[in-house]
Amino acid sequence: MQKIFVVGDIHGCFDKLCALMDKIPINFTQDQLIFIGDYIDRGSSSLEVVEYLIDLKKRWPATIFLKGNHEDMLEKYLDGSDRFTYLLNGGQRTLDAYLNRPNNPGEYPVPPAHLEFFKSLHRYYQTDDYIFVHAGLRKKVPLGSQKTVDLLWIRDEFISTDFNFGKRVIFGHTPFTEPMVQANKIGIDTGAVYGNRLTCVQLPEIEFYSEFENFDDDEGYEHNPQCDDPADLDRLRDAVSVK
Repeated sequence: MQKIFVVGDIHGCFDKLCALMDKIPINFTQDQLIFIGDYIDRGSSSLEVVEYLIDLKKRWPATIFLKGNHEDMLEKYLDGSDRFTYLLNGGQRTLDAYLNRPNNPGEYPVPPAHLEFFKSLHRYYQTDDYIFVHAGLRKKVPLGSQKTVDLLWIRDEFISTDFNFGKRVIFGHTPFTEPMVQANKIGIDTGAVYGNRLTCVQLPEIEFYSEFENFDDDEGYEHNPQCDDPADLDRLRDAVSVK
């Protein structure tokens, strides 16, 4: 039986991504791999993450990459339609990394291969049993009619609802100290960039993996959150010690 592996928000945490990918028992010839979006910003290695994902896409073209709100903000920054929101949400670190990278011709900060990758990202993906989306869905709206702003940004209205979307929704965007598992949805953003784990869920078993040997094995790990959103920090405060 085909298994589905879904990776949560990476946010430039390249070392955690590499460690996590070494842990998940995926068979690339028969299983499905999905990334939930937000590959860049806030973390220290956004460029390395994107390069890794581009290489992964070349080797395993069936891999699904969803668009997160941070990739959307970067695109809007680059096309000039909104240069303010991206900088408010941790984008400066990514821009500096692009501008200061070796062999940068200085004409355009983002390499063409990265731009092509960002433009190729899906708004959502679905199978017979699941809907995969970065942030969530608005209830009572058909999937094909969902607005992009909701798919990439919705939070409390989706998190709090017990609405049956017809399929279980797998999402990221909203960080939790542990994966959120409810009858209608599973949240897998566990705040990797804020010092918590990077999470992958295996479906249909609902088995979780992190960069640690075991999912709960983070004893002695130094938490160091870099959280711009007070609401996000509230969600993480029980597991993350703010210093």
